[in-house]
Amino acid sequence: MTMDVPIARPFIGEEEIEAVVRVIRSGMLAQGSVVTEFESRFAEYCGVGHAIGLNSGTAALHAALLAAGIGPGDEVIVPAFTFFATASAVSMCGATPVFADVDPRTFNIDPDSVARLIQPEVRAIIGVHLFGQPFDISAVRDLCDDNDLLLIEDAAQAHGAEVGGRRAGSLADIGCFSFYPTKNMTTGEGGMVTTDDADLAERVRLLINHGQSQKYLHTAIGYNYRMTNMGAAIGLVQLDRLEGFNERRIHNARYLDRHLAGTGLVTPYAAPGVRHVYHQYVVKIPAGYPLSRDEFMSALAGQGIGTAVHYPIPVSRQPVYEGERGSCPVSEDLAVSVVSLPVHPGVGDEELEYMCGAIRGIVSL
Repeated sequence: MTMDVPIARPFIGEEEIEAVVRVIRSGMLAQGSVVTEFESRFAEYCGVGHAIGLNSGTAALHAALLAAGIGPGDEVIVPAFTFFATASAVSMCGATPVFADVDPRTFNIDPDSVARLIQPEVRAIIGVHLFGQPFDISAVRDLCDDNDLLLIEDAAQAHGAEVGGRRAGSLADIGCFSFYPTKNMTTGEGGMVTTDDADLAERVRLLINHGQSQKYLHTAIGYNYRMTNMGAAIGLVQLDRLEGFNERRIHNARYLDRHLAGTGLVTPYAAPGVRHVYHQYVVKIPAGYPLSRDEFMSALAGQGIGTAVHYPIPVSRQPVYEGERGSCPVSEDLAVSVVSLPVHPGVGDEELEYMCGAIRGIVSL
C-alpha cells in the first residue's frame, strides 16, 4: 500500500483557530496587545531582554541590519549555502554580501572561510543555523570580537535550537527568526528580532513602523513591517506546542539515522554540544550511489514520499550575485548532492518505517 508522506505539513489545530477568531471578534486585527504578549513570551523563551515581532523573517533581517547601521559601502559576510534572503537583506540595505563557504559536515558557515574574507569594509557576519543546527558560535564570535564586527544569527530554521543550553536567538548580538508555515513554529507569515541591546531593539521598533517616534512624527525612513494580532495569536499557541514539535522532529531524525545506516546515504551530522531541531532532515547522495539525485527523488515520489532540494543553487551563484568575490566549492558540491526527507512532527512511526523501507528497496534494485 502506498502512503502519503509529504515533505512538509504545517500543524494548525482548533486552539490556533479559536485564538484567531477571538482576535477577529475583538476588532483589533493589526499590531496590538496580542503582538506585545507574543513578543514578551518569545523573548522569555529565547532568554533575551527584547523581542520585536515583524511580518516576515526577511523583514527581521533587513530591520536588524538597518538598526545596526549597515548601509552603502559596508560588507557583510554571509554563507553561500542558505536561503536567498540571508544575502538579499544585506543588499536591501545598500550593503554588499560577501560569501563564505560552509563546513562539509554541518553545512553551516565555515569560520576558516570567514577569516579569509575579513577586511576593513566588513561590518558584520550573519551565521545561519541551517536546517535547525546552530553554527559554530564560539569560533565566529571570536572572529567578531577580534575584528570589532557585529554578529547576527539567522535563526529562521532554528526555533528552540541550543548551544550549551542557550537557545538560538540569544547567542549573538541580534537574532532573526521566520514564522513561515513550514518552519518549526508558525504565525502564518511572520518574523522576530531578538536582542539584549535595548538601543537596537528601540531602533528596530522605529524602523518597522514607518520611522514613527510617535504618531505622525517620523524621525527616520521606515517600513510597514509590523506583525498582526492575528499572526501573534497563532504564534502564542504554536509557542506552547514548540517543544513538543521539536522533540518529535528529533525523535524522527534519530529514527532515520538508525534505519538509513547502511543505505549509502550520508545522514546529517550533529555537532557535539548542540541541540539540533531538524527543520529539515538533509541527506547527501554520495559519489557512486546507485541512483542520481533526480532518480532517487523520482523513485520516492512514485511511492508517495515527498522530498525537496534545499538549495539547488548557492546564493553566490545566483544571477544577481554571480561574480562577487569568494570561492565556495563545498556549497557548490552540496547544491548538487543533498536532498531533504520528511522529518516534520506529522511524520509518525508508521510513516518512518514505510519511508525507510522504501529507501532500502530503492537501493537494492
